[in-house]
Formats: sequence, C-alpha cells, structure tokens
Amino acid sequence: MRAKSTSSKSGAEKAVKYIRRASRCKFSAEEKIRIVIEGMRGESSIADLCRREGIA
Repeated sequence: MRAKSTSSKSGAEKAVKYIRRASRCKFSAEEKIRIVIEGMRGESSIADLCRREGIA
C-alpha cells in the first residue's frame, strides 16, 4: 500500500505545481518598476498597494 500513497502523492504534487504555475501573475519590467516606485513614495501603505495590485 505504500507504493500507492507515494504515487498519489507525487501526482498531487504535480497538480499543485501546475495550479501554482497557471495562477501566477506575471508583471512586466515596467509594471514592477512602477509598483516599487509607488511603494517608495509612501502615499499609501504597502499592504494597500499589494492588495490593489494583487500581490501576496
């Protein structure tokens, strides 16, 4: 029975990796620079900025 749990675990791990890859946001270099500069300005909190941009 151990072989089954190991194979299902590796299948589950593959599924999780696929989901993470598919749901990952990709920002362009310009967007990253804009977000960092906006955070450095300090007009709003970093938490608010991340929430607005969808960054965890």
